[in-house]
This record gives sequence, structure tokens and C-alpha cells, in this order.
Amino acid sequence: MNAVSQTGPSIRFRGRSFTAMTLVADVPLQAWLADFDIWLQRSPGFFNGRTVVLDLADSAQTKADVERWIGELAKRGIRLIGLEGVRPSMVDASMPLLLRGGRDTSLTIADVAVPPAEPRKPVEPVNMLVERRVRSGQSVVCLEGDVTIIGSVGAGSEIIAGGSIHVYGTLAGRAIAGATFGASAQIFCTRLEAELLAVDGIYRTAEDIDNALRGKAVRVSTADETLQITAL
Repeated sequence: MNAVSQTGPSIRFRGRSFTAMTLVADVPLQAWLADFDIWLQRSPGFFNGRTVVLDLADSAQTKADVERWIGELAKRGIRLIGLEGVRPSMVDASMPLLLRGGRDTSLTIADVAVPPAEPRKPVEPVNMLVERRVRSGQSVVCLEGDVTIIGSVGAGSEIIAGGSIHVYGTLAGRAIAGATFGASAQIFCTRLEAELLAVDGIYRTAEDIDNALRGKAVRVSTADETLQITAL
């Protein structure tokens, strides 16, 4: 009798890491949510397709607190992949996973403290210059002024500016301008391949961008509550 060897289906596993945005919750809840709602109004597409973790280390004492935070973010369309800073007894199977051991990674933030302005004098913007390629998974954030990138912005990355955004290279990621200074902001790039464009909370995704503008140098601005994209 010949032995017959049967081989089952092959299952492959790979290790892979992803960058997640961590929201750090603060109390009181309603005050934090009010500030968060203002941010969402300015940048409604910011969390689209993003992996988000909620850090509740200083903001949740009971399971009910955790449920309340998750529920309020769900109302705002924020889908969490994980939680940090809570005890295992405060999490059940219906909630996002409890994560440990996260490390801070490639989030570049210009959060410049501006001294109090004298009465009747406007606050001057503080701009950021980045002389490198912005790679997939990286974020460059400057809420105090303009962002200028000398290099390309890769797919899966993002630029967020309080003012305007200038990209001297290919813009293949997400560009969100006017988060602080509103409709006066604009976006400029020498080659358009963007996943998302937004100015003053008005945005277009890749599907809504005219194919005729792909690969072109463009200017993005707002007029009559609509986003205008024109070739340069």
C-alpha cells in the first residue's frame, strides 16, 4: 500500500507596521468635543481613511467613561482601531482593541507659541519650510502659517497648514490648507496627483478632480463656497 500525502492550503503571515493618528482625550469631555468640532468644520476630510487610536490615560476612570468617548467620536464619523491608557477591565469585545507599546513616529508639527499680541495688532503667521520628500505615512502640520515643501509629497502622506501650501514637486498625498486663516489660503503644486485637496474646509477627493489637471502645475483656491482648481 502506498502512503498518500495530502498537503493542506498554505497560509502566509507577514509582519507589517502602519502609522496611526493618536487622539489624546482631555476633560471636561464637552469642552474637548467643542474644540474638536471646530477642527472638523475646518478640515472635514481630515480623518477620511485614517487609522485612529484614542488615548484615554487621563480622561476615563470607568467603563462607562470609555463607552461615552467612543460613542461621541462615532457620532462624528471617527472609527477607532484601538484604545490606549485604560485598564483591561474597562474594555469589552464590542470596543476597539486595547493597544500597548506604541511609539511616537513621523509626525512633524509646528506648534509655535506666539506671544500675546498688543491690542489691535494682528498675529503674524509663522511659516514652515521643509526641504525633503514627505514620504507615505508622514504628516507635516503647521497651524501657525504657510507650509512650503521643496520636494514631493508621497501618496499616503499629508500636509496641513493654517495658511497656504506650496509644493515644489509632485503632490500625491493629502493637502489641507486654511485650517487657521480660512478662505484666504491657497494650494500650489508643480505636479498634481493628490488624494485629497481642501481649503477652508471645502474639499475634493481624487475621484472629484478633473483628469485633465492630473500631472499639471495647479493653483487651488475657494470662490463662492466651492473649490477652484486651475492649471498654471
